Amino acid sequence: MVYQKLGKPLPRVASAPNPLVVNVSARHCHLTPEAVEALFGKGAQLHVHKELYQPGAFAAKETLTLIGPRSRVISNLRILGPCRNLNQVELAYTDAIALGFDIPLRISGDIKGTPGCMLMGPAGFFEMDQGVIRALRHVHMHPDDAAFYGVKGGDEMRLKIGGPCGIMLDKLLCRVDPNFKLEAHIDTDEGNACNLLPGTPCELIK
Repeated sequence: MVYQKLGKPLPRVASAPNPLVVNVSARHCHLTPEAVEALFGKGAQLHVHKELYQPGAFAAKETLTLIGPRSRVISNLRILGPCRNLNQVELAYTDAIALGFDIPLRISGDIKGTPGCMLMGPAGFFEMDQGVIRALRHVHMHPDDAAFYGVKGGDEMRLKIGGPCGIMLDKLLCRVDPNFKLEAHIDTDEGNACNLLPGTPCELIK
């Protein structure tokens, strides 16, 4: 190498503080405590089925049925916990088409003006007047990760996914918080398009 021939030390390449994990976020919902009680009975709470990658987040044992336009349904819709202060259903576009929804692409929590739906649980029904979205693809970052990549919360990056069906996904929203671990979320449509597997190489690009 040139540096070796000149007798100079090799330049050090900075390494990321944390490994990147890319996960497919399948359709799911977030509920308020009031909605959980309406669907599963007075005093009902969510129970952990599986811990998720982000600290404190979990897939609940409890599932429900989503009733869309023209009475089309999705059964066994997984609830993610813990409970939140708003009700939100996250679907892929193919899910929405099957149900008859016209859903917007939104960041989680931005539900104003979005379609609603009816949810059915073992103890009753709960009507959402809004909150059905396709979640904007995003990456959770610790501040150390954000500093390494030179970004801040609200910035956008690109996600390069390798393999035989490799693609480049633009407009990956950065979400930065001291409690976050480095993890990108894409939906099932995006995951299927690139055939994302556990060993698929992925890279964040500013």
